[in-house]
Amino acid sequence: MIVAALLLAAVSGAAFVPAAEQVLQFLPGATLGLSVLVLLLAVFQQFRGTPRANLAVEPAHPAPQKPDDESANAEIVHFLSMLQGKGRFVDFLLDDINAFSDSQVGAAARVVHAGCKGVLQEHFVISPVRTEPEGSAVQVPVGYSADEYRLVGRIAGAAPFSGVLIHPGWKTDVVKLPRLLRSASDRLPVIAPAEVEVK
Repeated sequence: MIVAALLLAAVSGAAFVPAAEQVLQFLPGATLGLSVLVLLLAVFQQFRGTPRANLAVEPAHPAPQKPDDESANAEIVHFLSMLQGKGRFVDFLLDDINAFSDSQVGAAARVVHAGCKGVLQEHFVISPVRTEPEGSAVQVPVGYSADEYRLVGRIAGAAPFSGVLIHPGWKTDVVKLPRLLRSASDRLPVIAPAEVEVK
C-alpha cells in the first residue's frame, strides 16, 4: 500500500518536471489506475485484518426456550395431590405413626398402597429394567446405560460384569400426566385442601 501511494505521488509529481512532457498524456489514466490500486490495497488490508469468524454468516438459531419451571413445579404438586387424593400418601408419610400399633399401620399401608398404585398405573407405563428374579446370576453388558444399573461390590476392569441381581430396577416408557398451569403466579397449587365440616 505504501509503494502504491509512492507511485501515485511520483506520477502526480511528473506533471511538474519539464522533461516528462511525453508522459503527461498518460498521467490521468495512470493516476486513476494507481488510485484504484491504492483503494483495492486498502480494502484488502482491512479484509485481511478481520478474523474469518467475523466474516462467516451465522445461521439463524431460534432462542433457546427456557423450561417453564413454574408449570413444572405445579405439575409435580398436582401429581403429589393425586397420590394424596387416592392413597392418602402425604398423610401416611407426615403423620406420626409411632402412636399406632403395627396392625393399624399395616391396615393404613394397604390403603396407601392400593391408592398410590392406581395413580401410578393410570399415569405411567412402568416395567422392570431386568426381568430375572432377585438373586439371579446376571451379566451387565458392554455399553450398558449408567442410569439403568447401580454396580455395588468390588468393581474392577471394564464391562461386561457378572454379578447377582439385588433389585430389578424400574423404568417408564410412557408418562401421561396432565398439563397444568399455575392458577396463581405467587404460589403453587394446594396438595390437599383443608376439609371443614360446617355446622
